[in-house]
Amino acid sequence: QVRLVESGGELVQPGGSLRLSCEASGLNLNYHAIGWFRQSPGKWREGVSCIGGSGQVIKYAEFVVGRFIISRDDSKNTVFLEMNSLKPEDTANYYCAVEEVSSDTCGLDDEYDYWGQGTQVTISS
Repeated sequence: QVRLVESGGELVQPGGSLRLSCEASGLNLNYHAIGWFRQSPGKWREGVSCIGGSGQVIKYAEFVVGRFIISRDDSKNTVFLEMNSLKPEDTANYYCAVEEVSSDTCGLDDEYDYWGQGTQVTISS
């Protein structure tokens, strides 16, 4: 059974930084695309960033370009999302997701096969 567990979310002040982690079990993340998404109350889930199976393809949503960095450590079966210059509008539950089929590319749509339960990020003074 594939399981994704996000961690790292917490309350931080505007301008602060966080590092989210997504650890997988039941699936070796090597060669699989992984995405980070977020959803806040009353809003649709939106793609934040994704990384392809080899790490060569990386995409960011326009609203996080220059602030967020996605990375993967396949030896730890974990994907990270470094979040800098955080804004109140970044407040959301952040989810990671993985594609079952190996792929060197990735997308910010929600066509992923496995999803975590999310970690709450709150940006407030």
